[in-house]
Amino acid sequence: MPSWTDGAGLWTEAATLHYAGIHALDDVSVRCEPGRWTGLIGPNGAGKTTLVNALTGFAALTSGRVFLDGEDITGWSPQRRARAGLARTFQSARLFPELSVRENVEAAVLSRDGSRRAAVVEMQRILGLTGLRRVAEVRAAALPYAEQRAAGMARALGLAPRFLLLDEPAAGVDDLELAGFTALLRRIQQDSGCGVLLIEHNVDLVFDLAEEVIVLDHGAVIAHGAPADVRRDAQVHAAYLGVGGAR
Repeated sequence: MPSWTDGAGLWTEAATLHYAGIHALDDVSVRCEPGRWTGLIGPNGAGKTTLVNALTGFAALTSGRVFLDGEDITGWSPQRRARAGLARTFQSARLFPELSVRENVEAAVLSRDGSRRAAVVEMQRILGLTGLRRVAEVRAAALPYAEQRAAGMARALGLAPRFLLLDEPAAGVDDLELAGFTALLRRIQQDSGCGVLLIEHNVDLVFDLAEEVIVLDHGAVIAHGAPADVRRDAQVHAAYLGVGGAR
């Protein structure tokens, strides 16, 4: 089992989560590096969202530990982890539906910095970065799907994350929108400088963005390495890439 005792990064050591007889995670030890893209792929039910939930405090491990920059955060609440620099999006946008895009992002900034004036400045910067200024006053519930996804990422950026965990951000984004959406993801990472953990069923997008890729199957890591190596891995093909041309 890998062991990382210090230094910068977000990692798990022997993360295990069992419930109702299901091994959702089984001895998972993986690391995400600061300022780099890490892809997370695998078939449905592989444990991808469960791993993100464990990293961000939304699921309690049966055993094992989670570390952020060498500090054991296993027992921390989701709120404390967010304040420490772990921000995430969900498969559904989970915005405050009756608030405007501006209010959603401003609320996130204010949660870490009580200065209203500074929050307004930062909110405007984030809306510009994510291309959402023109819909700043639109209620979140009234946004088209792709813009809801962008607004969810904008709100996560309001937390000034050290690590941003994106759970299927391109779900529902059609082929015509995908190039622009990919460019948005690149802008977000380059602007923030944060490490990104990207869960996606679109493996072409993952291999395009990620500098390393983790593959889960039945709650266990079956591959972890450079995209080119993962693409060639026979076990990955058998479990995922070779099944129905999975995306």
